[in-house]
Amino acid sequence: MIKKIRALVLFSGGLDSTLAVKVLEKQNIEVVALSFVSYFFDDTKAKISAEKNNLNLRSVNFADIHCDVVKNPKRGYGKAMNPCIDCHLLMIREAGKIMRAEGFDFVATGEILGQRPMSQNLQSLKIIEKEAGLEGRLLRPLSAKLLDETEVEKQGLVDREQLLDISGRSRQRQLELVKELSVDYYPSPGGGCMLTEIEFGKKLKKLLQAIEKPTASDFALLQVGRIFWTGSTRIVVGRNSEENEKLKKMREKQDTLVELQDFMGPVTLVRGIVIGEIMEEAKKITASYSKHTKQMDYRKLSFLVC
Repeated sequence: MIKKIRALVLFSGGLDSTLAVKVLEKQNIEVVALSFVSYFFDDTKAKISAEKNNLNLRSVNFADIHCDVVKNPKRGYGKAMNPCIDCHLLMIREAGKIMRAEGFDFVATGEILGQRPMSQNLQSLKIIEKEAGLEGRLLRPLSAKLLDETEVEKQGLVDREQLLDISGRSRQRQLELVKELSVDYYPSPGGGCMLTEIEFGKKLKKLLQAIEKPTASDFALLQVGRIFWTGSTRIVVGRNSEENEKLKKMREKQDTLVELQDFMGPVTLVRGIVIGEIMEEAKKITASYSKHTKQMDYRKLSFLVC
């Protein structure tokens, strides 16, 4: 009985990673699409895409080790707090561990040479392959013909002639492949990783400076409300009724909630050490964001504190 070739493909749910899976499946290779979950991105898009395209998906939560990379990236950040090269390297390294532990033949990605200047130039692709410990076992099916032949191809596990030579940022060739490879669904490009967002990056940088060991809840709190810092204490003010409810649900045992007693206004969550002057600041900020009390002296108002 001939042993079936098995591959792990890093899978975001986007068009490129979907095409990478399809290119390999066309060669009768058994593919597992591998999605990673962190504090800064999830597998929602991957799950939808995998289901609609009938792909075998596995999700791996690597939030804690990914957070360590985000705190101290070896190769720095992009325009925001996005350590793209180190992040991608970590994913491929973790995929390599699974490959070796479970007997997969190689790891593949949907990377395209020249598509992203920071993480998908020729030098970066080679660095990632080497440092991930996957030299010769890391395949980029969409640009393979523009790259050095891998051991996977040399050994005949994959037919190089059926791989592609896509490069650059144009998506024309990928869109042509949608029909050729019977891709039933793909989402619009972009989005997904909060680390690429400038404003989120500013909030994250402040959190990492103020808190030595942030929790999952700390990272989630960055996505809600207006945030004010007093030392290592956060005052988070809801911007609308939806965020007010979120803050109530996100409250942890050590947190304090502050609301106006006699007027409509925001819910404020205080996380960290709450001494007298910090509570006064929380009340002042809460009153300033209610249209009913923003011109009033907060010291003359009543608050619900719990």
